[in-house]
Amino acid sequence: MTEHAVRSPAVTVKGRCAEGIMQETELKLELSPSGATQLLKKNPLASSPTILQQKSIYFDTPGWDLSKSGLSLRIRQSGNERIQTVKVGDGAAAGWFTREEWEQPVAGDAPVLDDPQIRDLLAGAGGELAPLFEVHVKRHRWNVMDGDATIEVALDLGKVVAADREAPLCEIEFEKKAGAPTALFALARKVDQITPAHLGVLSKAERGYRLLGAAPGAVKAIPTSLTSDMSPATAFARIAAACLRQFRLNEAALGWSRDAEALHQARVALRRLRSLCSISKSLFDDSRFDHLREELKWLASELGDARNIDVMIDRTSSEALLRRLQEARDGAYGAAEASLSSARARSLMIDAAEWISVRDWRTDQSDGTADEQSSKDFASGVFDKLWKKVAKGGNNLIDANDETRHEVRIAAKKLRYAAEFFEPLYKGRAQRHRRFITAMSGLQDALGSLNDLATAADMLSALGLSDVAGAEDLFRGEDKTKLLHQGADAHDTFVGTKRFWR
Repeated sequence: MTEHAVRSPAVTVKGRCAEGIMQETELKLELSPSGATQLLKKNPLASSPTILQQKSIYFDTPGWDLSKSGLSLRIRQSGNERIQTVKVGDGAAAGWFTREEWEQPVAGDAPVLDDPQIRDLLAGAGGELAPLFEVHVKRHRWNVMDGDATIEVALDLGKVVAADREAPLCEIEFEKKAGAPTALFALARKVDQITPAHLGVLSKAERGYRLLGAAPGAVKAIPTSLTSDMSPATAFARIAAACLRQFRLNEAALGWSRDAEALHQARVALRRLRSLCSISKSLFDDSRFDHLREELKWLASELGDARNIDVMIDRTSSEALLRRLQEARDGAYGAAEASLSSARARSLMIDAAEWISVRDWRTDQSDGTADEQSSKDFASGVFDKLWKKVAKGGNNLIDANDETRHEVRIAAKKLRYAAEFFEPLYKGRAQRHRRFITAMSGLQDALGSLNDLATAADMLSALGLSDVAGAEDLFRGEDKTKLLHQGADAHDTFVGTKRFWR
């Protein structure tokens, strides 16, 4: 059987190829081992689980050709049964993608490549397939009935083993077999009330490949797969899912290292998602929209002090101020970590995943324009509106006040994000797109530095560091004059750069 799936960072919607006869929705959450023990002890699922021991062997070439091609190949043993699974992804692994999957029983732990489709898929592999890593889990499985919904729940406790390394694995998956998908998320919230549960965005295969490489660090945004004939709503859902994934990967990186770039990229992911919501507001007729956008603003702001201190640390040349800032950094990162692990933040991630995946937020337009408009037409309209705002607002940056420059900076940031979001729709204009992004980067850098100067004094005052030697160097007037002229020049370059969408 071939299946098609639409993947979000943590939510997968599957449907059989036979004309969409069946759809399944999956949600994954990460737990701590102690949290899993607590969940099993309280067992809110109203029945005893079926327990299975499973071992999965993942195969690839020495050069990881399958992974680079967006493929995975595993053989999973459960009892005396072995199932070989080949999965095909979009390759970018950024969020909400179509996937195909082939399963077949096999007799042993060696891949069977007698299916012509599988042979064709693997034909480009540059070497012999060999075992790369294994996943060992004890699976607790329940079938839960909730009204008209049937949900399969699987709690996996175990480890990923790659070469001489291993990492614990503790996750719970919810798969809707029938009924409304909202029941699935309600059950996820019930679990989170018993033990902290974080949105899961990594497949078991991804965990294995990560274990073989260097320790994961900060994750930047990458292009999302879009097509010109795609509706604006579908494009929004894919990009939003990619933003959630980027945030969760950087949040996870912060769990083992107070890395400044990981915190910055986590904040960028939240701002990108909030900007996406802002530029796509015409698509929604949903009371949850404003609430989610405000919650995203709250979470990004909770990371703000730590980020601002990191920026000042990079700019200071005073040893005395550096020591004090590093002390303040410890406290700011502690507060950020507390916010990230809070019930409010966890609920936000589940709420956002539900909102993006269920997609019951479409505006009801009787003339049908919401369905008829292509994602490319929608994007071009967004670009025109934001370009005019940046071009007009930055006409007199040197004499404008800080508030006006801040408004231009926000509009420029939205335009830059939009240009990155919708880049795949303009592949024939890649060179013009690169020039535009370069011009945008120069303007953003200048406006960002001006904003850092404008906020540094207040930040130092709030930290009680205004009188420390070297503090005044962070907001000198001569620096501002220089940056204002750089900003004006960057704005002229931006206005004179050809618009790639026209």
